[in-house]
Amino acid sequence: MRTVVTWLVLLFMASTTAYAFDPAAVPAPKRTKLGQYFSSQEAAKFMDQNASKALFLDVRTAAEVTFLGMPLQADANVPYMKQPDFPVWDDAKSTYKLELNPDFLPEVRHRLVEKGLGMDSPIVLICRSGDRSAAAANLLAEAGFKNVYSVVDGYEGDVATEGPKAGQRVVNGWKNAGLPWSYKLDRAKMYNAEN
Repeated sequence: MRTVVTWLVLLFMASTTAYAFDPAAVPAPKRTKLGQYFSSQEAAKFMDQNASKALFLDVRTAAEVTFLGMPLQADANVPYMKQPDFPVWDDAKSTYKLELNPDFLPEVRHRLVEKGLGMDSPIVLICRSGDRSAAAANLLAEAGFKNVYSVVDGYEGDVATEGPKAGQRVVNGWKNAGLPWSYKLDRAKMYNAEN
């Protein structure tokens, strides 16, 4: 419980100052090799100030974006993981397994070029709660990208561990912060929507 409270206090402190997120406060599954993080509020502010100089990617699956909406500031949905053609059940997680999207790196490069940006340009990644965006940031770091930020609280935020909303994603995150998002999707921003 103390770890959750510490994490929430540090997240609040980070969200009230200009890009002061403490990398040491990031939970292990959300840590990246580059150690560059934003809270959802910091990411929104950063993109407001740098929209033409940075790429903001929603790395959730197409199903998540379809049913839960997407940040309005996101440049594109480029899934880091995708459901296989033949779904397989994951007993440990009580859900269907996902697999790495083999088009992730080429699609990120394509979106950078499309926006007139290069490998040194800032890239901001958001997923549901910060784990997949961290893994995607690590993949980009391994490919030579140096300026990649993971949104640690993600689009939906973390799960409440106690109280009347225990088990629900109500702790933090893009939507819970009241940041701009929509269910209405822009086809040009969607991965593989050219058909």
